[in-house]
Amino acid sequence: MSVYTHVTVGSNDLAKARQFYDIVLGQLGLNRLMDLEENGSIWGDKTPAFFVLRPANGAPATVGNGVTVSFQAPNREVVANFHTAAISAGGRCEGQPGPRSWAPHAYAAYARDPDGNKLAVYCFEPA
Repeated sequence: MSVYTHVTVGSNDLAKARQFYDIVLGQLGLNRLMDLEENGSIWGDKTPAFFVLRPANGAPATVGNGVTVSFQAPNREVVANFHTAAISAGGRCEGQPGPRSWAPHAYAAYARDPDGNKLAVYCFEPA
């Protein structure tokens, strides 16, 4: 059983965010399932899993200090592809693909989306 129904990040530029996440989440097999007009969009496999929204209170979207949204990858190649896609789509590097020492076989990469939200992608399979 999954613990979460979905994760949401904020955006101040939905057009740019939609373009970025279409490319980046596509590396994980996630597709844009729905647009919520000018309020945001939803990505997932068959069910909603990741939302990008304008804040409901009308204030600008801001980045949470210490917040990272981490996705699971089936293998290390997908980790590298996700990272490359994120940088190519206008994100910035926050950590090159490579081993992470905190868990056995952990292999990850980090990037920030165009709004500055911190993303990670992890694979826990042996090389």
